[in-house]
Amino acid sequence: MPTPASVRPVLDQAPATESFREAVLSGLQKTQKQIPSKFLYDARGSKLFDKICELDEYYPTRTEIGIMQRNVEAMTDAVGPQVRLVEYGSGSSLKTRILLDHLDDLASYVPVDISKEHLVESANDLAEDYPSIPIQPVCADYTTAFDLPEPSPPSTCTVGYYPGSTIGNFRRDEARAFLSQIADTVAPDGGLLIGVDLKKDVDVLKSAYDDSEGVTAAFNENLLRRMNRELDATFDLDAFEHRVRWNKERGCIESHLRSTKAQTVTVAGKRFSFEQGETIHTEESHKYTLDGFAALAGAAGFRVDRVWTDDRSYFSVQYCAVADRPV
Repeated sequence: MPTPASVRPVLDQAPATESFREAVLSGLQKTQKQIPSKFLYDARGSKLFDKICELDEYYPTRTEIGIMQRNVEAMTDAVGPQVRLVEYGSGSSLKTRILLDHLDDLASYVPVDISKEHLVESANDLAEDYPSIPIQPVCADYTTAFDLPEPSPPSTCTVGYYPGSTIGNFRRDEARAFLSQIADTVAPDGGLLIGVDLKKDVDVLKSAYDDSEGVTAAFNENLLRRMNRELDATFDLDAFEHRVRWNKERGCIESHLRSTKAQTVTVAGKRFSFEQGETIHTEESHKYTLDGFAALAGAAGFRVDRVWTDDRSYFSVQYCAVADRPV
């Protein structure tokens, strides 16, 4: 199938497999074994996450979509006209369509994702439905510095879009650094439209990250498959299980892969021992209060201008404008 004319060639800045190898080998040597959550999103992992977003227990997606549907005109007014919209971790761009339906004069849309296959598929799907919008996909690890394509056509400013609760996957210091990176990208006149998950009942959180259908478990366990495929690892998929727990002190849900027996695994030629019950920490999702996120955004060089929430205050969508950053 040919690529639609409105889709520009992918600006490919994907990290080499070596970075995955180094992250895994380094992480498995730590006392608490851990692998960065960004490596959950290979092509299969990205598709599994799309399925998670459709689950009854996973409230963030449907809650955020509801917030956007009720407030999209106010959101597009905050974003402004003729902007270049850069979406970090675009995935299937489900929520982006709500914006694109109302941003008729968008200068260009730049989806950024680490999974090239998923990125191209999503960009082509969007181009078919929005042929008048120039789409400039970028394959990159957006948590590190990367280049943006030249705006085509020229834009008034750049606005970042970071939907979902993905900012919660960063620890507080990492989140500040990442938001500061975005502030540098969209300065001096741009902003950031971001989804922020809020603190709530712990049972609601646990169900969202350990669903009854086992999709979240499959998403987490897919990391083992990826290591077996790309790093010649010898993980026995039946000897690990998905586990989640609430870390009250840090205010986050933690996802782990738990070894069900004592075993030794080889990864990229190196051997790693696991005790029964030992885990690999794969992801954490921090939850915020509105004041807490405003303080974080302020420390990163943003000012929260608008906040939209649902009736239960489960979730928020916030528009942050660039402000003077602290020295």
